[in-house]
Amino acid sequence: MATNATSLSRRSLLGGAAGLALMASTGGLAAIARAGKKPNFIVILCDDLGYGDTGPFGNTRVRTPNLDRMAREGAVLSSYYAPANLCTPSRAGLLTGRYPVRTGLARAVIQAAEKRGLPRSEVTIAQALKPAGYASALFGKWHLGHTGDYWPPTNYGFDRFYGIPYSHDMVPLAIFDAKAGVAEVKQEPVDFAYPGAFKVKPGVDDVANYTSSLEEKLYDQAAGFIEANKDRPFYLELALTTPHLPEIPSKDFKGRSKVGPYGDTVEEIDSIVGKLLDTVRRLGLEQDTLVLFTSDNGPWYWGSVGPLRDRKGGAAYDGGYRVPMIAWRPGWIHAGAHYDALCSGIDLLPTFCKLAGVAPPAGVTLDGIDITATLRNGTALDREVVLFQGPEVVGIRTQKWKYIRLAPYPLFGYDELYDVQNDIGESYNLAALHPDVLKDMRERFDRAKATFQPMVKMQS
Repeated sequence: MATNATSLSRRSLLGGAAGLALMASTGGLAAIARAGKKPNFIVILCDDLGYGDTGPFGNTRVRTPNLDRMAREGAVLSSYYAPANLCTPSRAGLLTGRYPVRTGLARAVIQAAEKRGLPRSEVTIAQALKPAGYASALFGKWHLGHTGDYWPPTNYGFDRFYGIPYSHDMVPLAIFDAKAGVAEVKQEPVDFAYPGAFKVKPGVDDVANYTSSLEEKLYDQAAGFIEANKDRPFYLELALTTPHLPEIPSKDFKGRSKVGPYGDTVEEIDSIVGKLLDTVRRLGLEQDTLVLFTSDNGPWYWGSVGPLRDRKGGAAYDGGYRVPMIAWRPGWIHAGAHYDALCSGIDLLPTFCKLAGVAPPAGVTLDGIDITATLRNGTALDREVVLFQGPEVVGIRTQKWKYIRLAPYPLFGYDELYDVQNDIGESYNLAALHPDVLKDMRERFDRAKATFQPMVKMQS
């Protein structure tokens, strides 16, 4: 289980203070990064990883030494929100910097038989960074459309894609390999999928007795991409397919953890993170590369939400939205820092644009903001995050407060107001004690409803 927010903050801030002293003695953070070099960006995006599933967020039962080291050398952001509490809308929000209701993908995950996808009019991070000369690749899970113009992901600015079209519990399933400008999309089998039903392969029906090398293949592609583009700026999304159920660890990690196959896959993720960071170090790119480790949403049937309430897809409570975030760029981010500043996956596109020295996409309404100051110094910015259940607005989060309006409670005048900085589990409704705060949060909520409800009606 994760530690409570107070004890986690105290422990991490001790390391942060030491890191700050070290940076001061060496002339400051900015002096260490190479002047004039555009930063590289790597986003390691897990699938259904919970807030409390790793060591930096308090887990003591699953071993994550590489993530622990990443946190010691970087910063833990404990109030990071995925753009949605489900996969497809969350991934759409992360890539576009926009709430998924704007893209028409807020309602649910795309199923194998569906023909919808991310509109081609949307501008992704890969496309936004093109004017600055960035190479780009996505290795892993796409889940933003797999038919027509929605496929392959190279239609959205990526130079390279290698991965699967949707979650690995959907069939038919295969690994696809696409390159920008090349019409042919190559295909190869996924070793644990069997067409027609989720059977691992002929003669083996017990998933618990099988292993997969998919995550290792994704890492190999990512490492090769970094090596090939070490002399130019690049953007890489490593969209791992685990620990989404069914959890099928590779043979080297099967049975390794103390909590079963789910923990095995988390320990495998940790190993991949370690190897990826070692690759960056070996190539001498660590001072020029911002690496972000996070998840698309909270855990599904098992996995740990730590001290949070509810899970993936669950109402407006934080267990579905609030996920791990570790930021790493030695010499640029304060080592060992712990930041509680509010931020979201919709912030990545505007932040990357700012750091790359390129203007945000013209004519596009962005919901995210530049969080450079949060990443570097933990600055809490003046902002709010809107929470959706499907396309419906159900909550508003500010730095200190969380307001929720869920049926049927509003029928009885029952608002929910939580002081999430002191009640991370959203256990005690303080609406009756803070009428002024309640009024402000209601007004914020109503403004969000007025903005986004017309989009919901258009998509109905």
